[in-house]
Amino acid sequence: MEGKEEDVRLGANKFSERQPIGTSAQTDKDYKEPPPAPLFEPGELQSWSFWRAGIAEFVATFLFLYITILTVMGVSRSPNKCASVGIQGIAWAFGGTIFALVYSTAGISGGHINPAVTFGLFLARKLSLTRAIFYIVMQCLGAICGAGVIKGFEKSRYQVLGGGANVVNHGYTKGDGLGAEIIGTFVLVYTVFSATDAKRNARDSHVPILAPLPIGFAVFLVHLATIPITGTGINPARSLGAAIIYNKDHAWDDHWVFWVGPFIGAALAALYHQIVIRAIPFKTRA
Repeated sequence: MEGKEEDVRLGANKFSERQPIGTSAQTDKDYKEPPPAPLFEPGELQSWSFWRAGIAEFVATFLFLYITILTVMGVSRSPNKCASVGIQGIAWAFGGTIFALVYSTAGISGGHINPAVTFGLFLARKLSLTRAIFYIVMQCLGAICGAGVIKGFEKSRYQVLGGGANVVNHGYTKGDGLGAEIIGTFVLVYTVFSATDAKRNARDSHVPILAPLPIGFAVFLVHLATIPITGTGINPARSLGAAIIYNKDHAWDDHWVFWVGPFIGAALAALYHQIVIRAIPFKTRA
């Protein structure tokens, strides 16, 4: 009996009933809140890791546009949805590509691949303004180059098939599109915060390894829901790259939706995570 009591004490009942469950169950010993990133950090500009991270964001966004726009155009050129991967295939292309690219670049740049993600993390003071601006510029340049390469070998078909440009679809207003982009980006950025939370990493060692999976899956689910409304932006760089290379009036008419919506959604996700979710206190000591 003494052995069993010892097992119980070390197992399920290690903490008393007054001990909160989950995040609140941590102590000061296993987690220490990192200091907020400085607004400006001039020393970053002299670091190779800073420039390497920007290059990684450029290449990742380039590959993201290349794979996803080709998938969208492949569906558009099919005589019917059954002859192609359809909306589900487009959603898997976006989600799966993000999963692979975040996994590949997370250790170098954090694997943002999206100005909205970068903006949300900046608001939460996870990176400096210098790095945030650099990332966004490199993401946009990568997206433009990715779409440009596709147009280079698709030529006339690129214009006919829409070039993967985001527009608010017929039957929906700009307000509908804005709302869809806000909520869709909120889902994505909230998932990014939750999957990469340092407090969870301190408690669950498997979280950093699995982080790209829920992020990619969030992108997949949002695309399933909002492709019929806006074609799904939730990534201003993706929308900008396709719009610049496609360069038709109707692609620019709604373009503001794909910047304003994602940035609002990212800001709301950052506020929700920092003020509500991260407001859970540590365990109270008797």
